[in-house]
Amino acid sequence: MKNIKGYMFIVPVIILSLLCFIACDNTDSMSGNTPPTSQTSKLAIRLIDSPGDYDEVNLEVVDILIRSNSNMDDDQGWVSIGLHHEPIQYNILSLTGGANALIADTLLPSGEIGQIRLVLGDNNNVVIDGVTHHLNTPSAQQSGLKLALNQTLKPGLSYDFTLDFDADKSIVKAGNSGNYNLHPVLRVFATVSLGKIKGMITPTGFQVKASVMVGDTEISSFTNEMGAFEISGLPAGTYIVKLTPDPKANYAEATVPNVIVTDGTTTDVGNILLVSTQ
Repeated sequence: MKNIKGYMFIVPVIILSLLCFIACDNTDSMSGNTPPTSQTSKLAIRLIDSPGDYDEVNLEVVDILIRSNSNMDDDQGWVSIGLHHEPIQYNILSLTGGANALIADTLLPSGEIGQIRLVLGDNNNVVIDGVTHHLNTPSAQQSGLKLALNQTLKPGLSYDFTLDFDADKSIVKAGNSGNYNLHPVLRVFATVSLGKIKGMITPTGFQVKASVMVGDTEISSFTNEMGAFEISGLPAGTYIVKLTPDPKANYAEATVPNVIVTDGTTTDVGNILLVSTQ
């Protein structure tokens, strides 16, 4: 039993050392052109948005980190797999209707990933009614938003994970001060193992929120300028899609019942015609 404990300690150290080697390697593994081998797995991480009632929400992404340890209280062993050497600002409200931002794409030694960590900078802001407000970002948030992944990467396979940023829950107004704080709320899911619902809204020219309920949790997305929407990260099941137009547009809310979602597939509900209330 004593020898077994020794091996249990050594193996994670070896895995983390290999991760460091890959992360520090040349840009060939970061280009996305190199296929996984029998010893490695390909990992891509994308950022999308759950909607908020703002003109823009601009986040500065500094890095994306992973580690094999799933213990949230242990802050050791993080390895960078970020796609860029310099921070990049994303307007996450543009990441709707099936759009996403690729923030990591690399090869890793196959094995266990316990956690993922999104590191933000301080150059974050929200635009409300045309006015830009700086988002105060607590240092604890800048140091990284830790999410449990607990995924075993199998040799020779590719994995695609999505970080879904909830803009509505993440931005908090600080009383009557006029200041806004950023307290990011995200969820992570594997694109290949969960389903999606997509569709089109007619007419266009105004914003529509498309949403479904997964238990007690609402998962939603805004339409893009073409009227397209895509709700991602849905477990297999039957859903009612709720379509909520901007009240200023004077169109009635609509629903699409009995939408069946299966793992790893996209269900297309087609083009939904909204009815004017005028």
